[in-house]
Amino acid sequence: MGQPGVRTRVLQDTRGTGHSGLRIPKTQGTHGTGHPGHGTPGRAAPRSRPVRRARTGRALGTMWSTAPLCALGRSRPGPSLTRLLQREYRELLVHGQGWGRTHHLPPRRFVSNKSKHRRHPRTYPVLDGRVLAVHRHVFEQNLRNSEAVVKRYLELLERVRKGGGENAILRHTQRNKKLFVRERLKLLLDDESFLELSPLAGLNMPYGDVPAAGCLTGIGKICGIWCVFVASDATVKGGTIYPIGVKKQLRAQEIAMENRLLSVHLVDSGGAFLPLQSELFPDKLHGGRIFYNEAVMSAMGIPQVAVVCGSCVAGGAYVPTMAEEAVIIDKIGTLFLAGPPLVKAATGEYVSPEDLGGAKLHSQVSGCTDHFAPSEKEAYECIRNVISTLNYDPVPEEGTEHDSPLYSSEELLGLAPQDYRCTLPVKLILSRVVDGSRFQEFKANFGTTLVTGFGHVEGHLVGIVANNGELAHDAALKGSHFVQLCGQRGIPILFLQNTAPQPAEPTSISQAEAHSNRLKAQASMMAAVACAAVPKITIVIGGCYGSDSYVMCGRSFSPNFLFLWPNARVALVDSRHFSTVPQAGDSDSTDESELKQLKTKLEEESSAFYSSARLWDDGIILPQNTRKVIAQCLDIMEQQKYQAVSPCRYPIIRM
Repeated sequence: MGQPGVRTRVLQDTRGTGHSGLRIPKTQGTHGTGHPGHGTPGRAAPRSRPVRRARTGRALGTMWSTAPLCALGRSRPGPSLTRLLQREYRELLVHGQGWGRTHHLPPRRFVSNKSKHRRHPRTYPVLDGRVLAVHRHVFEQNLRNSEAVVKRYLELLERVRKGGGENAILRHTQRNKKLFVRERLKLLLDDESFLELSPLAGLNMPYGDVPAAGCLTGIGKICGIWCVFVASDATVKGGTIYPIGVKKQLRAQEIAMENRLLSVHLVDSGGAFLPLQSELFPDKLHGGRIFYNEAVMSAMGIPQVAVVCGSCVAGGAYVPTMAEEAVIIDKIGTLFLAGPPLVKAATGEYVSPEDLGGAKLHSQVSGCTDHFAPSEKEAYECIRNVISTLNYDPVPEEGTEHDSPLYSSEELLGLAPQDYRCTLPVKLILSRVVDGSRFQEFKANFGTTLVTGFGHVEGHLVGIVANNGELAHDAALKGSHFVQLCGQRGIPILFLQNTAPQPAEPTSISQAEAHSNRLKAQASMMAAVACAAVPKITIVIGGCYGSDSYVMCGRSFSPNFLFLWPNARVALVDSRHFSTVPQAGDSDSTDESELKQLKTKLEEESSAFYSSARLWDDGIILPQNTRKVIAQCLDIMEQQKYQAVSPCRYPIIRM
């Protein structure tokens, strides 16, 4: 019952999970064991009421759980905080498993560091971002190249925004009485800009053009909440799903799982393109993975909602039926595994789409959908209302203003290297990205071909790792050290990648030894990057070549986001930096025509547009928009810090 003269009070943890077992002594006076100030001997002190604390996503209890960090929804009854911590570490050490490379690890900070890192950002040294006269000719050469590739990028973007073309849009909107996919997004999302992902996906594929891969994906706000959206564009190939469309949807789900973002599906699909079924059905990361991910995300506590705003046939029918809540639109929304033509072929009976799988049937009879909407506008209003019921608080707005860079972002066009030989000092780029052009450099005089340090982007503290030449031995060791610091401190890392082409083969023992030492140092940095349990953003500002690209958190190392500048090159080797074709066997002969053909092929396949069309990245961004995109990504990734944890381990099973 407690010691004499002392009363114990029981603290509840902030998850509302009951008593944690922690009793804190509290002295109640000098007159015995009665009430404070009373001296009634032998009387036991009454048990005080548990002290309740406000439940917020930033509280201690909501940040620690056996469930993946920061799941959506409010806290639910469960085990005590102490047991949760013990089980978390036990599972981590014994099993080494989790939903992702970062989500099973406990956070380094109990609350967001956003308010902390804004206290003294103006004390960092200011970078000198002036372009010297000696660099002016290179700057102008880069500028001319950037203007050409930006023009090409804008032309492709305009082409993609027309979907399947003007005739297809007219047929979609006039005859079928549907809204174009971009008009749908205007009704769904809050009235502010959103981050579109991989808009150039699907162009110039071996099976033809599939603009935007037949669906729009991105991240925008709904009711103030960052959400991933996947919106079918039925004007492209009639809504048929191609292999690149499957890949794009899987990448959107991967981003949702990594960053714990609510997912919204706008489904208007004709099912898989049968002639390419071998490329989108049988394998692990083909179409069926979409439904697997839906179940896993539901078990993770990540809400998913869907709108049936057109045909929803075959495999596409599982998307809304596996979502937590689904809306279907009268007259235009249909949902079935086999449509009327297949029914007629099988039975000889004609049945209308509305009778077979229309809105009234699924709302009143089958229960496959949860809400009936008379029109598209009402459907998106309904989805916004559904999202408002998630008990999900938006990220609090920060009132602190941040400083703009001291140098114009438009000058980044002249700093984007045409090729590796036209690279200017990377600090010129940093001075046009970070707040106030202020940068706290780490190991400034060691391993100078890699620049590392801390800066702020629209108020967010980030660790920056930027190529400034060939990634030599000292630079790789420095990078490994710095990445581990960021991991220890829970600071997101921004990689600015411009890796050197493959170095020449060693011609002496000393060169071979130097290569070996460099290899060991790069392996150290590679391991540090792979295991750093913090968000990572990679921007390819120039070359993305060979093994150096892995060290700088290329696609294989799963950064949370990866974007390219339009001048970027992505290849194993740079076609402009080799003069012979590797020969098989003992032949030393070099065929000039074969060399020319290989160079042409590498030149085409290494362009940023070729890469983005195949979803090797999350999209091409203009250099002058880099700061805005990085800040958006940091905002998006930070949202999960403010969400309460749900320990649910099972998906919602409909019906």
